[in-house]
Amino acid sequence: MKLDDNLVDQDPIIRPLLDQFVCVRIVSTNGLDLSTFQFDTDQSFAAFIMNVDGTIYGRFGTRSHRNEWVGDVSLPGLAQALRGALALHAAYPRDKEALAGKRGGQPRFAAPERYPLLRDKYTSKLNDTGNIVQSCIHCHQIGDAERDFYRSRGEPIPDELLFPYPHPKSIGLVLDPEQRATVLEVGTGSLAATAGFVVGDDLIRMNNQPLLSIADVQWVLNSVNNRGGNVAVELRRGGSIVKLSLELPADWRAAGDIDWRVSTWGLRRMATGGLSLEPATAQERTRAGVGSGEMALRVKNVGQYGAHAAAKNAGFKKDDILVSVDGRNDLIRESDVLRLGVQQKRPGDRVLAVVFRDGKRIDLNLPMQD
Repeated sequence: MKLDDNLVDQDPIIRPLLDQFVCVRIVSTNGLDLSTFQFDTDQSFAAFIMNVDGTIYGRFGTRSHRNEWVGDVSLPGLAQALRGALALHAAYPRDKEALAGKRGGQPRFAAPERYPLLRDKYTSKLNDTGNIVQSCIHCHQIGDAERDFYRSRGEPIPDELLFPYPHPKSIGLVLDPEQRATVLEVGTGSLAATAGFVVGDDLIRMNNQPLLSIADVQWVLNSVNNRGGNVAVELRRGGSIVKLSLELPADWRAAGDIDWRVSTWGLRRMATGGLSLEPATAQERTRAGVGSGEMALRVKNVGQYGAHAAAKNAGFKKDDILVSVDGRNDLIRESDVLRLGVQQKRPGDRVLAVVFRDGKRIDLNLPMQD
């Protein structure tokens, strides 16, 4: 479902809860204080539940699909988060030390319009006397600007920016969107299974931070870099409190899939010349002679304009089957190709790619761009 103003305003459970808060809606990020408001910028809805002194009780708003929120958020889930925040507020400042972990470190720039990518285009305020739409800094542009900060310097874009705010599904943990953080499924052989999670567990705290929603779980996971680390978990199982240690190994973030994110638009320009890729079908793999576990990505779309037309100009076509990039045939997902392009290649590089088209294998040069 989609959370919109009408649904929230008319819901008989949500409305009385919201009446206990001072509600503020921010419709642009111009002038946003990035030392306070740190969140997944690929979300189209992100809520901060706060104390007037700036303490963050929790976050709400999770997404793992381009245009579908089922499985990630719900109005009952929002109600649970609000109730949890009211309970924390009633006991405040008892948990003030633990809640300090819900704030991040100092940002690179204090506000979005100070990023080099945005500096000459936007100001700290909307232009309400002119073209208000063009003067608005969208959430995803913050993430774009952060990645551009590295790319424009010829530096690898870190995994923490490529795979931000890891969804619990990436570690094998499926949570109930109608609860705060209740386990619905545990993936067989997953990191969550190894840690000892079971269906029905109610997660209470992670790294001592109280949890109000799936977004709070993502915030904790996001604090662990791609070199790995341990997350302390406190949960309720039946009538008992259980403590687990979730061990995240090196390169754990790369298990997440990012092709749904708005940010892939910019990454495709950088790493695939504007190509959009998806897994080939079994029949397409057979025709291309691709073995099990080997690369076979169908060109879903070829950009037609500007920098996004670079692959088209290099000879790539819709429905090509990409079977090798830079001599590698182990890049199984579009995310893997994007990662190679923005971490191991620099703007101006031309990378050998092999495609299968009309019964033939064709060598093409994939352009890397800034």
